[in-house]
Amino acid sequence: MARPRRIVLVRHGESKGNADDTVYEREPDHALPLTGAGRHQAEETGRHLRELFGGERVSVYVSPYRRTHQTLRAFRLDPGLVRIREEPRLREQDWGNWQDREDVLLQKAYRDAYGHFFYRFAQGESGADVYDRVGAFLESLFRSFEESDHPPNVLLVTHGLTMRLFCMRWFHWSVAEFESLSNPGNGEVRVLELGADGKYVLDRPFGRWREPEPYGITG
Repeated sequence: MARPRRIVLVRHGESKGNADDTVYEREPDHALPLTGAGRHQAEETGRHLRELFGGERVSVYVSPYRRTHQTLRAFRLDPGLVRIREEPRLREQDWGNWQDREDVLLQKAYRDAYGHFFYRFAQGESGADVYDRVGAFLESLFRSFEESDHPPNVLLVTHGLTMRLFCMRWFHWSVAEFESLSNPGNGEVRVLELGADGKYVLDRPFGRWREPEPYGITG
C-alpha cells in the first residue's frame, strides 16, 4: 500500500456568508463566493502549500461548494503535478435550504445546549451525520492508497467542521474530545504527517474552547 507522506486539510478562505450571515436568506450556502479577504487568505495558504509540496505530486479532493473551488484555484498549484476530484462527501454540514437568520440563531443555541455532534438542524444534518459520510469517504481514500503510483501527498479542500470530524475519525477521538474543539480559521491548514513508525501525527492541535466531558473511559 502506497500510503502518502502527508495528508493536508485546508479550510476555505473567508466566504460571503462568513462576513455576513444574513446572506443565507437570499443565496444558497453552496453558491456563496469568497470575499476579497478570503481570496487573499487562500493565496497566502497557496504559497505555503507550494513550498510544502515542492515538486511532488498531489491528489486533491475538493468540496463541491463555490468557495472551496475558488480557494483551490487561488492556491495556483502546478497543474502538471495535481489530480483533482470533486468530492461531495467533504461538503459543509447541511443546515437546511433557504435559512431564516433568527431561526438559525435559535437552532445554534439549541445545538450549544444539546451538543454539536448530536444536534440535527431542521431539514439538515447533525455532526454525527457528517461523521458518517466522512467515514465513507475515508474508506474510498484508503482504497486509493492501493494504487502503486499514488501521489505522496493528499490535499483536502473543505470546511472547518469537516476537518475536525475527519481527524476525529482518523485518530479515533471521542465525541467528548470533538465537542471540546474549535473550528480552524478560514484558510488554516492541518497536516497529518507519516512518521517512521508508520503512524500519522497531526502537526498542530485544534483550538480548545473547553475541557472534554466524557461519559466514560476510552482509549
